[in-house]
Amino acid sequence: MSARLGYYPGCSQSGTAAEYDISTRACCKALGIELADVPDWTCCGSTPAHTVDHHLAGALAARNLLQAEAAGFDRVTTPCPSCLSALKTADAHLADETYKAKVEALLGRPAPGPVDCQSTLQVLFEQIGPEGVKARVKRPLSGLRVAPYYGCILNRPPGLMAFDDPENPIAMDRLLEACGAEIVDFPFKTECCGAAFGMPRLDVMQRLSARILDMAESTGADVIAVACPLCQMNLDLRRGQVNSASGRNIQIPVPFFTQLLGLALGLPEAELCFGKLVLPLSPALAAADQREASRAAEAEAKAAAKAVKNGTLRSEPVCKEDAPCA
Repeated sequence: MSARLGYYPGCSQSGTAAEYDISTRACCKALGIELADVPDWTCCGSTPAHTVDHHLAGALAARNLLQAEAAGFDRVTTPCPSCLSALKTADAHLADETYKAKVEALLGRPAPGPVDCQSTLQVLFEQIGPEGVKARVKRPLSGLRVAPYYGCILNRPPGLMAFDDPENPIAMDRLLEACGAEIVDFPFKTECCGAAFGMPRLDVMQRLSARILDMAESTGADVIAVACPLCQMNLDLRRGQVNSASGRNIQIPVPFFTQLLGLALGLPEAELCFGKLVLPLSPALAAADQREASRAAEAEAKAAAKAVKNGTLRSEPVCKEDAPCA
């Protein structure tokens, strides 16, 4: 088997969420994780396929697992939770012989054997870990208050996804904390944003996304870090629709967690694609820098006052130019 990790980009990362793909590749390279694209990958069926035909959905995902298997990958990663769910669901259902036979009829060839599929967040957390990230940080995210938002399927159902806590996941928290960020207590980290309901039921997406934005603002977060392209689209690209429906004007930016990770690792901004964010990240970074500067000045003043009190630093009078000092 190849020592490289099979990488399944997925359709969104090749289009509307290209910044997620680009920043993921850049971070993995900087951290020594070698990714190799699954050859001739195709759409996995993602969210809609299983609503039409479960066996067709399985065949769409299984084809990509076959491609990975043929290339010698026994482990595949994808940044997208929907893609991950499709791949892991197909892999699990293929253990059922009846299901497998119907999928093989659609594929026209034998189904793949078991393939270990993991989110890129899981790979970064388990293979590098917070300490490994911390050791490589070049530009700490000091002062930046981050609300980590995992979305509703990255860790669910727990028996299938088998990573982190389904109700209170902490992997993204710990990685960004290792980058120097301040992680706010965000109780809506696994709440649904409305996902694909943004098309058939815009009102549902607006209501659910507004709740997430409102909660993030109430925590004092500067940014909402996400791991899902559809969540990012609802909270960033559709912010105008959400704000309009809720009567609010929340302007918290929503970068992918890999963009923040890459920033902390000192990667060039061209490799992180901040320009693709509808809500710019720069005001949040400026606020964080100002917060850190204020803290540093306050700490310096306290240290000086303590030194004076302890007698280790004498408070000198200020002399006027034409008057002798007392």
